[in-house]
Amino acid sequence: MNAPRKTTSPVLLSIGIAICLLQPARLASGQDDLAIVHRVPKQPLLAATARLIEAMQFAGSPLDDSTLAAIQDADKLGTPAEVSRAIQSALDPLCLAAVHINAESRVKVTEGPVKKQLMQQGWRAFLVKVHNEAGITPELVVDSPNAAPVYQKGRGARQRPRSDEDLVDPNETEDRWLDLSMLNRAPLKKQLSGLNLEYRVVMLGSRDAGKREANIAFNVGQGTQDIGFRNSVAILFDCQSAVDVQLGIIDVDGQPTTASLLITDDQGRVYPNPAKRLAPDFFFHHQVYRADGESLLLPPGEYNVSVTRGPEYVPIRRRIRVPDIERHQESFQLKRWIHMAKRRWYSGDHHVHAAGCAHYDSPTEGVGPEDMMRHLLGEDVNVGCVLSWGPCWYTQKEFFNGQTSALSTEDNLMRYDVEVSGFPSSHAGHLCLLNLSEDDYPGTNEIEDWPSWTLPVLQWGKQQGGVVGYSHSGWGLALPDTMPDGSRKFVGRPWGGAKGDWRGKAADALPDFAMPKFDGIGANEYIVTVAEDACDFISAVDTPAIWELNIWYHTLNCGMTARISGETDFPCIYGDRVGLGRIYVQLDEDQPLDYENWIAGLKDGRSYCGDGLSHIIDFAVDGLGVGQKQSADTKPSRLDLKRPDTVNVTFDVAALLKETPTKETERIRKLRMDEKPYWHIERCRLGDSRRVPVEVIVNGEVVDTRQIIADGSVTSHSIPVQIDQSSWVAVRILPSVHTNPVFVHVADKPIRANRKSAQWCIDAVAACWNSKRGQIRESERSEAKAAYDRAAERYRTILAESSN
Repeated sequence: MNAPRKTTSPVLLSIGIAICLLQPARLASGQDDLAIVHRVPKQPLLAATARLIEAMQFAGSPLDDSTLAAIQDADKLGTPAEVSRAIQSALDPLCLAAVHINAESRVKVTEGPVKKQLMQQGWRAFLVKVHNEAGITPELVVDSPNAAPVYQKGRGARQRPRSDEDLVDPNETEDRWLDLSMLNRAPLKKQLSGLNLEYRVVMLGSRDAGKREANIAFNVGQGTQDIGFRNSVAILFDCQSAVDVQLGIIDVDGQPTTASLLITDDQGRVYPNPAKRLAPDFFFHHQVYRADGESLLLPPGEYNVSVTRGPEYVPIRRRIRVPDIERHQESFQLKRWIHMAKRRWYSGDHHVHAAGCAHYDSPTEGVGPEDMMRHLLGEDVNVGCVLSWGPCWYTQKEFFNGQTSALSTEDNLMRYDVEVSGFPSSHAGHLCLLNLSEDDYPGTNEIEDWPSWTLPVLQWGKQQGGVVGYSHSGWGLALPDTMPDGSRKFVGRPWGGAKGDWRGKAADALPDFAMPKFDGIGANEYIVTVAEDACDFISAVDTPAIWELNIWYHTLNCGMTARISGETDFPCIYGDRVGLGRIYVQLDEDQPLDYENWIAGLKDGRSYCGDGLSHIIDFAVDGLGVGQKQSADTKPSRLDLKRPDTVNVTFDVAALLKETPTKETERIRKLRMDEKPYWHIERCRLGDSRRVPVEVIVNGEVVDTRQIIADGSVTSHSIPVQIDQSSWVAVRILPSVHTNPVFVHVADKPIRANRKSAQWCIDAVAACWNSKRGQIRESERSEAKAAYDRAAERYRTILAESSN
């Protein structure tokens, strides 16, 4: 229930973002009036004052009626002196500070008379009086040590950032309670006008409640501070408490849950203030995550709130009003468009980080397991793998114990494992090592001691029962653009995209027989290790789809059986949220959701991956479900035919597009295939319709296409497909979702689908060696060369066995 607000100070009137109305009568006790500035031209002063009025209105903090009336009266006065004195009499009481720029451009600051009240978690606009004796036109800059960052990132490898660098300490964060900035957007200008008198607007926000002192300084450029450091002033603020907003968050089954909340005001400001966030809220996010029964601190006012819980949910958008009371309650009933776990398909993101990239290194080296679990719950990721890696390795690896985290719930599991990134082998491809029992490579004490190529690391991971593969597979496997004359040229941007005048078209067909440069950190050495049966999967969804899938298609055409999985690489490639890229693993009715069952399904390819906005469910060929066994002694996903025959491909499918295209959906659809978001259902929309194509793939080629209406409904499909030779079969909506394959063997023959793919793989081994050999330690190079040679020989054998 709503509790009355306890306060002894006058109630602040909150406008939208809780910027308080400025009242001339409310002056600080004992504060002297500001000095009057003389010889101010009438017309430019009135014009600047008109812009000031508009700016305060736009900021949600309009001047009150008495102030406006005084300004209107000033406009009717005759002489410039009378006008300027009347304007100053009206606006000076609203000033937090007065800035004097002398003839030598030195800046001196004095405290203004306005009452120094702030609102916890809110913003307030104050005026700053500027006497510009020098007539200069630079930007007026405000600063405060109390507005310094509460977090900090290190530089370089960031392995031990808090001990190797001088970063913010935890005990420093308490004093960094303030956020402030000058309001420089239209109708105001960024620079001073040069007029000898003008008023500027400064915005102040408080993280805390209670009495807080801040040292606030102004300058107009380096070296403009007045002698004796008089460009700053210490001001004591009374920060009123925000409203404790209690949250009710109920899932579709009526049970309490955790969700994502995006809260903004009418000026587009985000709450709580990202600049002052520490874990569990991430400063690089707009949203925060809260469980049922938890709360948020919000100033009184009106807000736009969006509540959701991952891609299977329909966002709830609501406008709320927070009254000026001590406690207030808001409840949200979540809504789904699909529920995959009810069909025994469980989502996962096997590549999220608690340190490095967007995370801070101080006041703590990354964030903790409780923080990561909150985010996995809030995005309804059924299984989340938090991978320790180079940055903050020696701190984060302490959370590894070779088991599912004790913080896990019945429906959402978390486990700590390893990404081999920032290690000596990283140049050959970053590795996801899942289900490990030991996270230190034998005989090593430091990261630098690990192998300098990937095969021995993958083999070590598999030997201990791990499930291992490559991260962000597309990096280093970029394909050349097709130019207007039909030639192929590389753009030269390793992370995708092209400059504005580039005329090439990004690769969009599979398989593509152009040769990548193998010059990145994706599934580069996969071309070798898959031939050694050392790689269980490659990862997709977080790099351009064509780059990822192309190498996989070629190796599948050669009879390799590594699977595909989905990941986000949070918060590196995508910092938006965990679970942006996902894998969905199917479990049997009698299998509980535990990590061992789920990771076995990932390894067996009983899965599909994608953006979570489309789903290909229960894919089967002649009744053999993907990842299932035809008999107890056969391999998963292997279907044996005695002779060429027609098989029946069956699946259910669902996808969700906005009903009609919007400006944002059209922006996504018109992007190059190598620009973010790399996988997204909007890329698949057919024209202005709500339809998307579902394609059946045999040996990398489309053999059948069905169009579905992407309105969230589930439709069933049964498609006859002729199989003339041993082949792999999959289903996709490109680039939004892709199943793992079913391997159809005719007369017990291996899959040898395409001689061109076999030749591509031979050439790829050579290209990879030429790119990587210089970064492999000399002591390991002969062993690595032998493995590369074995891979090339295996592909040559496959070439000889392959059909045309």
